[in-house]
Amino acid sequence: MPLVKENSSTGSPVLDEKDLAILKVLEQNARFTIREIADRVNLSTTPVHERIKRLEESGVIRQYVTLLDATKVNKSLTVICYVSLKEHGKKAGNHFINAVLSLPEVVECFSISGEFDFLLKVVCEDMNTYYDFHVNTLSEIENVGHVQSVFVMGVIKDTHKLLE
Repeated sequence: MPLVKENSSTGSPVLDEKDLAILKVLEQNARFTIREIADRVNLSTTPVHERIKRLEESGVIRQYVTLLDATKVNKSLTVICYVSLKEHGKKAGNHFINAVLSLPEVVECFSISGEFDFLLKVVCEDMNTYYDFHVNTLSEIENVGHVQSVFVMGVIKDTHKLLE
């Protein structure tokens, strides 16, 4: 079978109904066996295995993970941090990005538009731990201008699913 076809205008892989069905099943539970996936998408195991392999090789499937309950692993405080830099050159931005990539407390980082340059999702044990992280780590990164912290009081929706 050929590699996953790409859309010539976007470079994105072209996914057919069966590819999407397989992805939906994997989003529900990545531990399903090839046989279980095949049964759910009405294909035999060989084409399902080949499609999954192509989806992995093309980067549609980036990785398989285990989702943890943060409160059960002593990470009960989630903070959204808006960060603005003092300088906006390529070197300064890359320095900040590289620093953030090494911080285990930061579980997500987005480059954003508007008043701030980055949005960080930070997960830690408690307010004291966050205070230490904010004062002694995040604010000490060279070129950080301003940090605004927003504390998550409750989670309304938390999903990893991209497909319905």
